[in-house]
Amino acid sequence: MDSFFASVLAFFGYEKIAKIPIGAMAKTVVDWLKLNLSWLFDAISDALSWLINSTLEVLQYPHALVVVAVFMALTWWRQRSWQLCLLVLLGFLFILNQGYWKETTQTLVLLFYSCITCMAIGVPVGIACAHRPKLYAALSPVLDLMQTLPTFVYLIPAVVFFGLGMVPGLLATVVFVLPAPIRLTYLGVSSTPLALTEAATAFGATPRQKLLKVELPWALPQIMVGLNQTIMLSLSMVVIAAMVGANGLGIPVVRALQQGNTALGFESGLIIVVVAVMLDRMLRVRRK
Repeated sequence: MDSFFASVLAFFGYEKIAKIPIGAMAKTVVDWLKLNLSWLFDAISDALSWLINSTLEVLQYPHALVVVAVFMALTWWRQRSWQLCLLVLLGFLFILNQGYWKETTQTLVLLFYSCITCMAIGVPVGIACAHRPKLYAALSPVLDLMQTLPTFVYLIPAVVFFGLGMVPGLLATVVFVLPAPIRLTYLGVSSTPLALTEAATAFGATPRQKLLKVELPWALPQIMVGLNQTIMLSLSMVVIAAMVGANGLGIPVVRALQQGNTALGFESGLIIVVVAVMLDRMLRVRRK
């Protein structure tokens, strides 16, 4: 078969087609960035490491039950449901019973900063895309690439630039998760009924007022779904981030995989599910 294709290529005058040096070009760019911007990467790594470590101290210094009480209070403030507060309490008690409190707090910190970063970037970009369809058409292939490119590919430059630890895991998570809030914010804002925006215009609303008073309230359920997806996708990156030294619930999963330890793998995997369910119920938009 190879000889057949070689004969066909030779017939058309293409005896040998040069390989496009995509990998070599990428390596050149990464090497140049590492050589010329290492000071910037070091500063980013130091700043993020300080933020992560400081937040970890806030979660790990008090007694675990104090932190659980804070999460229950947040659940009550957000949902006004004693059933969900009980669910959060039982979830955390299960985590404490299994001995995964430290790993859970590390994962929560990773989720916290990945969510803040993704929503801070994703919501404004989604709003801009909803108001400028050509911008969304230009960004759409990039968003597809960010979500379909194997996540291990993100880890390579992240490790080269920032070394091992929580920082490369956080940045790789952000790159993978960012398309979700952008797309869902775009969907929510762009689906605002035309009658509402026309009524706001008729009453003399400025574009800023239309955005704050009409479009964002209408898009809020979709934006909250974007936050939910950000959390779920970030949790799916926990194990992959652990492969570059990011602490958290991914570490015991990786250890169980290396050792073939079914019990450890099931325990840590179930803890990740419990965290996902609690956060989903805490942040879910209540139907009115």
